[in-house]
Amino acid sequence: MFNPSREQVRQFFTEAWRKHRNAELISPLEAMAIDVIVQHPEYHGDLESENAVGADYTVEQGKTNPFLHLSMHLAIAEQLSIDQPPGIKAAWEQLQAVRDAHEAAHEIMESLGQVVWEAQRLGTPFDSDTYLELIRQRATRG
Repeated sequence: MFNPSREQVRQFFTEAWRKHRNAELISPLEAMAIDVIVQHPEYHGDLESENAVGADYTVEQGKTNPFLHLSMHLAIAEQLSIDQPPGIKAAWEQLQAVRDAHEAAHEIMESLGQVVWEAQRLGTPFDSDTYLELIRQRATRG
């Protein structure tokens, strides 16, 4: 299993964005990252900053960590591509009936964050059933 460091994740996103801006050759994974970055212009300045790799994003600052957010987008794209956990693709399709693709990804992200936080707080394994149920509930809220 690939387990990059915080610095490696940040370098990946900043380098992908730099390559995009300079019209350089990119890998398929970089192309996926760029697709997500393009949808988040609020992060472009962070990705272009010389301090991006070492920057801290604390709750007190009131600013979302762009690298965490973009990483979650890629994780969700991977989950959808392999339907893991089983049923996430169907739940995604339910969400897309009431949201555009980007909003639907954010809805899944909220569900993912909630289940991960709960598992960490309680010291329990990730609960795929709860994760899928939360996504389905968001799809019915219209």
